[in-house]
Amino acid sequence: MAKSAEVKLAVFGRAGVGKSALVVRFLTKRFIWEYDPTLESTYRHQATIDDEVVTMEILDTAGQEDTIQREGHMRWGEGFVLVYDITDRGSFEEMLPLKNILDEIKKPKNVTLILVGNKADLDHSRQVSTEEGEKLATELACAFYECSACTGEGNITEIFHELCREVRRRRMVQGKTRRRSSTTHVKQAINKMLTKISS
Repeated sequence: MAKSAEVKLAVFGRAGVGKSALVVRFLTKRFIWEYDPTLESTYRHQATIDDEVVTMEILDTAGQEDTIQREGHMRWGEGFVLVYDITDRGSFEEMLPLKNILDEIKKPKNVTLILVGNKADLDHSRQVSTEEGEKLATELACAFYECSACTGEGNITEIFHELCREVRRRRMVQGKTRRRSSTTHVKQAINKMLTKISS
């Protein structure tokens, strides 16, 4: 059996937006009512995406990390799920600053991420409209999903699978660019040698 591709995904958002519930819903198809919001966990999960086996390492951040911890998580991850709670405008307003920090840490690479509005089952308490989520995703140049870790509505599996696809697409593009630049170096070196020989 071919070795599976490994992808490192990190889930960010303020405490209480439902990051752990989202990850657990994806992994087990169940909803957890009680968990320790200060805990940080890493899960390994294998899935077949587009006929290929992919091993995901998913880091569920606590949402209360200090700056150094958070930067470490950002350096570690290859793909990011930024989660806000549709009933908490403050959590939505943290998304853009979070993306800016990611850009700063990951440059010159582009950041691969997906924006997720959780708790879509609490529509009656909504503070952030779907349109606002879509608009922000356009600004961040990423995909956008609204879902509910509680009821399972919205395609939660698709969120993680799509992020894996995107990480792997970026890897392929970067791999090609790298190969191209090393070929260019070789050509330049040969040309220099030829120039020296002929002079």
